Amino acid sequence: MTRPITVGVDGSPESQAAVDWAAGEAVRRGLPLRVVHAWHWEPLSTPVPNSGDEQAKWARELVRETEQRLAARHRDLSIVAEVLDAEPVPALVRANEEAQMLVLGSRGHGALLGFLLGSHAQQVLARASRPVVSVRAPEDAKEGSADAPAQTTAAREAAEGEVVVGQQGSVEDSDAVLRFAFEAAAARGVPVRAVRAWSLPPIYAYTPGSMRLADEAGGLEPYEREQLTEALAPWREKFPEVPVAEHVEIGSGGQVLLSQTARAQLLVVGRRVRRSPIGSRIGSVAHAALHHARCPVAVVPHD
Repeated sequence: MTRPITVGVDGSPESQAAVDWAAGEAVRRGLPLRVVHAWHWEPLSTPVPNSGDEQAKWARELVRETEQRLAARHRDLSIVAEVLDAEPVPALVRANEEAQMLVLGSRGHGALLGFLLGSHAQQVLARASRPVVSVRAPEDAKEGSADAPAQTTAAREAAEGEVVVGQQGSVEDSDAVLRFAFEAAAARGVPVRAVRAWSLPPIYAYTPGSMRLADEAGGLEPYEREQLTEALAPWREKFPEVPVAEHVEIGSGGQVLLSQTARAQLLVVGRRVRRSPIGSRIGSVAHAALHHARCPVAVVPHD
C-alpha cells in the first residue's frame, strides 16, 4: 500500500501554507495527497459557527474548497479530502500512522499553533509514530489571498537551498532521521547539510572506554566528527547524487542547528520515542527548531 502525504487543514493561514507545502511534496515524491479536517462538535470561541450543524457544514466546505483549489493547481495529483468526525488529537495521530508523513501548520516564534485548539499540534507531535512536518505561513503572504502562500512558498522552494539535518547519537539512532533528510534532498535536487553539536560532558560522564575512543580519534572534537562521518556513510552511498556538507560545533544542540539554517528549504530533527507517566515529550532540540526555524521543520521519531 502506498502511504499518502497527509495534511491537516483548519482554515488558518498556517494550515493553508501547510496544504500548499504538502501538495508540492506529494508532487515531488509521486505520492497521493490526503487532506483532512479533524472535527468534533463542541461550543468554541472561534470563527467556526457555534452549532453542530453549522460547524459540520463549515468543515465539509473547508475540505471541499481545499480539494478544488489543489486540483486546479496540480492536475495530475491524486487527492482525497475528508472530514474526520473524531477528537482532533487521536484522529490526527491515527492519520499520521497511515501516512508517509503528516503536515501541520505552525506559527513559530511562539506557541505552536494547534489544530483548532492551541495544544493539539504539540500533542500530535509528541505521540506521532511517523514524521510530522510543521509549516509556517510565509511572512510576506497577502492577507486574504488564497494564492499568496503558494506563490511565496514556490518562490522560496525554487531558490537555491539545502536540507539541514541534525545528527545525534549513534549510527542506529540516526537512521530514520538521515533517511528522511536524504530522501527530501534527492526529491528537491539540493544538498544535505548534516549538523552535529557537542558539549563537554560532566566529569561523571567520562568513562575509561569513552576517553580511550576520544584519545584514539585525537580529541573530543575529532571524535565527534568521526561519529558524524560514520553515520553519514551509508546514506552517501545510497544517495551518491546528493552533495553533503558536514558541520560539527561545540554548543547547544538547538542553537547550533538553527545557526546553520540560513539557506534551508527544510530542517529535519529527530525525536526519541519515550513514554513516561506524565506523557510524551518532543525534546529540547525539536522544541527549539519548531519555535524558531523560519523554514518547514520535519520531526522524525526514532527509538
